[in-house]
Amino acid sequence: MDASSRPAVVIDNGTGFTKMGFAGNVEPCFIIPTVVAVNDTLSSQSKSSNKGNWLAQHTAGVMADLDFYIGEEALSRSRASTNYNLSYPIHNGQVENWDAMERFWQQCIFNYLRCDPEDHYFLLTESPLTAPENREYAGEIMFETFNIPGLYIAVQPVLALAAGYTTTKCEMTGVVVDVGDGATHVVPVADGYVIGSSIKSIPITGKDVTCFVQKLLKERGEFIPPEDSFEVVRKIKETYCYTCSDIVKEFNKHDREPSKFIKHWTGVKPKSGATYTCDIGYERFMGPEIFFSPEIYGSDFTTPLPAVIDKCIQSSPIDTRRALYKNIVLSGGSTMFKDFHRRLQRDLKKIVDTRVRAASSRLGPDVKSQPIEVNVANHPIQKYAVWFGGSVLASTAEFYTACHTKAEYEEYGASICRTNPVFKGMY
Repeated sequence: MDASSRPAVVIDNGTGFTKMGFAGNVEPCFIIPTVVAVNDTLSSQSKSSNKGNWLAQHTAGVMADLDFYIGEEALSRSRASTNYNLSYPIHNGQVENWDAMERFWQQCIFNYLRCDPEDHYFLLTESPLTAPENREYAGEIMFETFNIPGLYIAVQPVLALAAGYTTTKCEMTGVVVDVGDGATHVVPVADGYVIGSSIKSIPITGKDVTCFVQKLLKERGEFIPPEDSFEVVRKIKETYCYTCSDIVKEFNKHDREPSKFIKHWTGVKPKSGATYTCDIGYERFMGPEIFFSPEIYGSDFTTPLPAVIDKCIQSSPIDTRRALYKNIVLSGGSTMFKDFHRRLQRDLKKIVDTRVRAASSRLGPDVKSQPIEVNVANHPIQKYAVWFGGSVLASTAEFYTACHTKAEYEEYGASICRTNPVFKGMY
């Protein structure tokens, strides 16, 4: 049976979580933390073993290569034993540890998806502004280690845009606001081409929201076991946090009716097994507020997300701007807060309307400027938008003709992965 007649494997590696599954599905089969736990005692044994005893050294080295875990299993192993050291292969959207990444992919393919990589084409994703060398490394691992028949490396925002149009209409021009666990990008796309010079990246991510909520709870004196603090706060953030329209009004609402707005979290201490409770009050709306008022989180970066999006569109070619304002697509788990899209649309509309009014007053009554439509689209699958876009792309017949094949790799080497076969002008 030919590999092109089987569904392609789609793996979206993010800083915090990896989504994986088969093309044609609506949701990924597995969503696991992007983390690897390696047994340090075995790897140190293989290095420190007596050089004369080559068999013991070789055995320790082989065991070190085999004794590792990924995802939730890695986190639980590291909590249960001090022998396992956690390694996060992706940092701020970029792969930094390729050995750990190779191990991670190995477990993804054989333990989770349980497929033979030689029988399936693969679609991997990369964040915007990734160095071409990274695409080469990914291609080398996939073709050399896993011997796959074909590979396509897609840019995440383009896939997110593709996911958006399947729910409304086919529109490949828009701005993708991708807020992930470790990277936030604002990427303008015109007719499927990324406008590379206008990409904006901001240092406020989903992890920062978690850290800010954690800090607020700690300052208020709420007890959460330190060893479990980050994971508990992440669950609190995902369950209770929302975006408010006006922060002052929201404070007043909470003060007037605390019983209505304060939520209670009940957890179990991992060491003693005893239960504990903590109250979640202002943190519910203060967490997501750092995207719109970043000065409350830190003084390093103070430009709100709507202003960054406006700057991104204004730096794009003038003939694409109206279409970009009209189709702003959200992607990533940290855009799932309630009313996030409404607040973003309102604040961005204010900026645009102020500019239009200022231009009208300068031009005088003789020239009338046309109003600019601002629309922030949200859809139920925006949490997996990138993966779903990859699933849609990889289920088309054209996908197999656009992939880099094993034969091409053997003839030309890893440098074929530097270019995108569909949009050669992009890189």
